[in-house]
Amino acid sequence: RPSMAAAGGQEKQLAPVLLSFFIYNPKLGPKEGEEEKKILFYHPNEVEKNEKIRNVGLCEAIVQFTRTFSPTKPAKSLHTQKNRQFFHEPEENFWMVMVVRNPIIEKHKDGKPVYEYQEEELLDKVYSSVLQQCYSMYKLFNGTFLKAMEDGGVKALKERLEKFFHRYLQTLHLQSCDLLDVFCGISFFPLDKMTYLKIQSFINRMEESLNIVKYTAFLYNDQLIWSGLEQDDMRILYKYLTTSLFPRHMEPELAGRDSPIRAEMPGNLQHYGRFLTGPLNLNDPEAKCRFPKIFVNTDDTYEELHLIVYKGISSLSLFNFTVASIPPTLEFCRKLDSIVGPQLTVLASDICEQYNINKRISGAEKEPQFKFIYFNHMNLAEKSTIHMRKTPSVSLASVHPDLMKILGDINSDFSRADEDEEIIVKAMSDYWVVGKKSDQRELYVILNQKNANLIEVNEEVKKLCATQFNNIFFLD
Repeated sequence: RPSMAAAGGQEKQLAPVLLSFFIYNPKLGPKEGEEEKKILFYHPNEVEKNEKIRNVGLCEAIVQFTRTFSPTKPAKSLHTQKNRQFFHEPEENFWMVMVVRNPIIEKHKDGKPVYEYQEEELLDKVYSSVLQQCYSMYKLFNGTFLKAMEDGGVKALKERLEKFFHRYLQTLHLQSCDLLDVFCGISFFPLDKMTYLKIQSFINRMEESLNIVKYTAFLYNDQLIWSGLEQDDMRILYKYLTTSLFPRHMEPELAGRDSPIRAEMPGNLQHYGRFLTGPLNLNDPEAKCRFPKIFVNTDDTYEELHLIVYKGISSLSLFNFTVASIPPTLEFCRKLDSIVGPQLTVLASDICEQYNINKRISGAEKEPQFKFIYFNHMNLAEKSTIHMRKTPSVSLASVHPDLMKILGDINSDFSRADEDEEIIVKAMSDYWVVGKKSDQRELYVILNQKNANLIEVNEEVKKLCATQFNNIFFLD
């Protein structure tokens, strides 16, 4: 997959590629000759059996070998000239391994291609996070590995892994992974107190009248307004909704096929609500009421729920989570539709107003001199002016990859130290990059000021904190 072609077409840069991805459990094939039993999932499947066994055996050996140096912290990654391997043990004795080919520069010497592997380009923390998210996303829709084993043995687990990862691995776009994958944060929508209270009381009323609703989350324009779920569950569900479910449903709408559903029914306030999961047409008595199952709180209560996604007018979306022991019926969906639909139409106008106010305030400067990423570890709030709109296939960063790499390096430095600190870097391209870590919050700023000095850069960042983060206390 060639990306940037350099001047004169002599050099070509090839992006990182997923070479293999596998999951194994060393306890399943302990005897010699039974090694194949350890392998629960292997991509690409076409690989010859002996090579699979050899690769898994090598990973086992590396993990065991590194354990002698640090028994509590096993290996996270292995660097070689051509690729990098990432290891993750999400549950005891279950290992996930992802092998990524290093980016390559292809040159031509005497008419023959010569490949130079860029060994230092990939950031461990970014790709380790991607691997951990593979597990979190699997667990959201399938529950834990152990639970599958308890339900139907190794066979059931293999089937679930095959079904899930066959599709999920196609959505990993390794060439555009960056700092946001490390944070896996949530973008929140800023609201005034009155509107927030209206939404809260609406959710309370709805949960009372629809008693099988267990949790609710409320989003507007891909930004979270309210969530009743635990943080870690919400963070991974938010990623699924905003990068996978919503974009799939946005495309037909942009083509203008979205028409009011049942606006002509008497006594029904005209509203434009519909289910993104569940029945397509509520008037059809044969409509299928199938909802995706999700698993939350897997550490303690292990709840199995149905995910009902209901979308209101404009791009306002409302999510309900209902407990799975009672599958939602068509009757329930109609009731939800009649309660929620008209209400969302009313709330939408309030939120839209707020949205326009926010836009006016922040839209004073067209192209500011700085771009930033902000992340708060306490509530997972994330804000980035570096990324243009995320599409399902790619998150488009509007700055050069070298600068994104510097951000990742600063983040790695921060994670090694407990104290608050600030790092300022001058990049080769005359950009300044500033990282601030203060009381569980991190701020990364990229400034484009050629002839600035350190003092001026510091002043600019202070100004940014004063305008964009006036209510957030950064320690100086």
